[in-house]
Amino acid sequence: MEDFREEEVLGKAYDRRIMARLLKYARPYWRVIAVCVILLAGISLVDLLRPYLLKTAVDDHLNGWTKPMLGYAVGTAPRSAVRFADRDFLRVNPGTPSPDTQTTTLRAYQIVTVAGSAYLAGDWIPRGARVTLVSNPPAPPASETPGQPAIAPILGILEREGVQLAIDDGQKVYRLLALPLTPGETALFRSQDGPALWRIALFYLLAILLGFILNYSQTQLLQFTGQRIIFRIRQDVFRHLQGLSASFFDRNPVGRLVTRVANDTEALNEMYTSVLVNLFRDVFIIAGVIIVMFRLDYRLAFLAVSLLPLVGVISFLYAGRARAAWREVRVRLARINATLAESISGMRTIQVFAREEEQAREFNEINLSHYQSSMRELYVFAIFRPTLDFLSTLSLALLLWFGGGKVLQGSLSFGILFAFISYIQQLFRPILELAEKFNILQQAMASSERIFQLLDTPPAVPDPPPNQAIHLPARIQGRVEFRNVWFAYEGENWVLRDVSFRVEPGQTVAFVGHTGAGKTSILSLLGRFYDIQRGTICVDDIDIRSIPAQELRRHLALVAQDVFLFTGDIKSNIRLNAPLSDDTVVRAAQLVHADNFIRSLPRGYDEPVAERGVTLSTGQRQLLSFARAVAHNPPILVLDEATANIDSETEHLIQGALQGLSQGRTTLIVAHRLSTIQKADQIIVLHKGKIREQGNHQELLAKRGLYYKLWRLQYDETQSALAETV
Repeated sequence: MEDFREEEVLGKAYDRRIMARLLKYARPYWRVIAVCVILLAGISLVDLLRPYLLKTAVDDHLNGWTKPMLGYAVGTAPRSAVRFADRDFLRVNPGTPSPDTQTTTLRAYQIVTVAGSAYLAGDWIPRGARVTLVSNPPAPPASETPGQPAIAPILGILEREGVQLAIDDGQKVYRLLALPLTPGETALFRSQDGPALWRIALFYLLAILLGFILNYSQTQLLQFTGQRIIFRIRQDVFRHLQGLSASFFDRNPVGRLVTRVANDTEALNEMYTSVLVNLFRDVFIIAGVIIVMFRLDYRLAFLAVSLLPLVGVISFLYAGRARAAWREVRVRLARINATLAESISGMRTIQVFAREEEQAREFNEINLSHYQSSMRELYVFAIFRPTLDFLSTLSLALLLWFGGGKVLQGSLSFGILFAFISYIQQLFRPILELAEKFNILQQAMASSERIFQLLDTPPAVPDPPPNQAIHLPARIQGRVEFRNVWFAYEGENWVLRDVSFRVEPGQTVAFVGHTGAGKTSILSLLGRFYDIQRGTICVDDIDIRSIPAQELRRHLALVAQDVFLFTGDIKSNIRLNAPLSDDTVVRAAQLVHADNFIRSLPRGYDEPVAERGVTLSTGQRQLLSFARAVAHNPPILVLDEATANIDSETEHLIQGALQGLSQGRTTLIVAHRLSTIQKADQIIVLHKGKIREQGNHQELLAKRGLYYKLWRLQYDETQSALAETV
């Protein structure tokens, strides 16, 4: 048997139609969302810039003094250079072509450290070449063998004796003349690095501040937009709930509906703010990192992205298993909510019948199933996240192994390797967050599916089309007529069978009969809480199916046996947000004899009312429901066992007040106490959904039929009770 509290089975993890409907809610805010995307692009650029600034600081300044240099004649360098001896030395990137000394006056130079000492070499040294100091060098030859560069003389720079360096580039060994540099001269070549590092540090700080400002602005805008969207969705859901028929609430537990309006809409907020827009940031970061890495060094870039296909396979496998586990968690959570709502609402019954242990065992089973399903979801996640962490670490280890070797060989700068380490972390961060984003997306799809399922639920009691609706005047006469009405809550289990009667304006009609005869159903049908299967119900000779339900109900007031009071105060519960003056509220309470007990409360009409009015007695709540009905002055008054929970003295007072209440309005009463309806204009006796007898009190007693039997039964019970009292 299907559990009333069980949640529905979820659908797809991603549904384009559902996503399209979600985007419709975001459409009014597309400009704000576009601004957020632009801000995210700026944030991504700032994130990509920071490792590059560090790479520049390391390669161009911390280690920049060993970069190749060009020697310009004094005052001819294109930008700021280091002046040493009779030349201006300007650093260039390692990939710059060597100058042709035969066609240009520029000379190539490079500082190299050998055995802890610095030397100014008279040519550029290939990256990764092995450099050693030549002891007792022979006299420099006039020319070298073909294919080898000449030993560059640099003695013209300073009148100082030079040394010879042996250069082994892996293919050949040749020599260069070099000039030993003193610590002061070395510091001269590094004199521009200090200010440059300060500038880079300032740029780095500005990048951090800019990233903070962009992140703050984007977060504020996105959260504002998300909350506005969720506000609209909650409003739509609640407004739609109010338009659904009573049969819908008969089939759906309160806990499930509360989950829809509260939890499910909040899940959508996470989707809008954490997935939808931030997905652009992930795309920007991944694409930007890959582009920058390939521009820096394609070898390291290929190595860095080599594990991404494996990451994709693992993520795909995780998605399928996580979806099944998460579905089960949501089903169990909804059942917990429904069970809690049901148990809390019925707590008095549970305590009266001492069923606490049994209810605790039932809840423990439901809670345990939720715990077990949550643990299964955690097991899946516990495998996925460490696996991605392992792959991220493995990628970093491969990068250090390969890139570190290249740095030691001199074919790769340390700054590039340092930047790659940062970029690898940025590349894997969105992937590592994939599990969280997938869970949010899965939850959002499931929640939106339920929300839209609720919004798509058509009212079982639909309003007529606007062009066919009949609108009632401000004050109707109050004529009520049932014509051959057949009604069943389910299938053809008829509650009413071919019921017909007519109530003229101002008349009081009472319905009596055994439990289940269909008395309350007649009142529910008049208010169009349900629709009939056959026949017609008319108000002022107008079929109520042609009248908008809300407009029809404005002319009715219902006083039920089970009174519902809202959290607030006495006055607001009588007024029910209607524009009624305080004098109208007080007069209504006086008319139904509720004024005395209200004024006896510490704050009178401003006395707070707890949830469902638990601080008031049952009779007091019933009197407030009478005052509520009278204050709204309806043309049709419906009383459903309205005096069942009132003591005999108060009932006698209300019976007298009913004479005044009934004047000028149609009154329909369902009562088990036949003594309360003796003065009704008509009494309709129902039995198994059919009208068995009809007439006033005296006429029905004279027939000695079913009404007479009910009257005698209650009369005998009353006499027996009086005799026992005496």
